[in-house]
Amino acid sequence: MAKPAVVVDHVSILFNLNSEKIDNIKEYFIKFITRKLHYTEFWALKDISFTVEKGERIGILGFNGAGKSTLLKTVAGVLKPTKGSVSVSGVIAPLLELGAGFDMNYSGKENIFLYGATMGYSRKFIESKYDEIVEFSELGDFINVPLKNYSSGMRARLGFAIATAVEPDVLILDEVLSVGDAKFRKKSEEKVRSMFDKGVTVLFVSHSTDQVRRLCNKAIILKKGEIIASGDAMEVCAKYDELVNKK
Repeated sequence: MAKPAVVVDHVSILFNLNSEKIDNIKEYFIKFITRKLHYTEFWALKDISFTVEKGERIGILGFNGAGKSTLLKTVAGVLKPTKGSVSVSGVIAPLLELGAGFDMNYSGKENIFLYGATMGYSRKFIESKYDEIVEFSELGDFINVPLKNYSSGMRARLGFAIATAVEPDVLILDEVLSVGDAKFRKKSEEKVRSMFDKGVTVLFVSHSTDQVRRLCNKAIILKKGEIIASGDAMEVCAKYDELVNKK
């Protein structure tokens, strides 16, 4: 039996929110040493469990603050669970935030190799994909310009082009298919679809049930850090639409 691509096992994430304003680091250390720091506990995720088999595409729905991005960051290894565990099989390509993982002082070209290296790919492999990445990103002459001079849309195009060119086993997308103009959004969605035949596993956060229906075969709904619905994408999207209409 094939090993699942992603296993999230009773995961909870606790954030300690500072309940008072501290103006400088000296004040922070004084209060820390004298044990006068006061925190408010916030559980961003509460006992989350699900399994994603290889080749499955799971959509993650929920209103703002539900814990969607926190969940993806946990699966990607950016955040460590307070409780529970996450296991991922294969190479993972997380596209979580615009410009995440990039160095703003490096050019687009330099960031292509930097991003590829962080994913464990050799320079030779990235060189073989370089022209494809530049062509898809539509950056042209801007590829040699520092990223600090890019618009958010340009950074998103570059990040998406790299993440989908390096043939990951697990692709994590956080709202990135909603950036850019209509032409690029359509192109990005078609690119993700083309990866399905290669067996890529997709975790996809979106507020659009139409997108989730088109791209995913399963879905979950998060509410205040808990899963309130999971299963077939069509059925879960219908439940989410009902929640939206009631809001």
